Amino acid sequence: MLNEKALVNDALSMINSSLTNYANAIAQCTNAQLRSTLQQIRNSDEQFQYDLYKIAEQKGYYKAAKPASPQDIQQVKTDLGTF
Repeated sequence: MLNEKALVNDALSMINSSLTNYANAIAQCTNAQLRSTLQQIRNSDEQFQYDLYKIAEQKGYYKAAKPASPQDIQQVKTDLGTF
């Protein structure tokens, strides 16, 4: 039997995978109504993912990576050729 932490992490993983699939489907969708519906579902799932992530973080189930330093951000921009 899975404990709460494992269930939350599993749910986050599944939602993240679904978000990737929605992005792919939206990018390839030619029907405007279907595209709009998929975007609405994706937006709802993104909000749910964020809400669940915040709960997991508060309970200590998930620890986000440290924020990037300004130097790290600048290095990525330089590497990508953007400013």
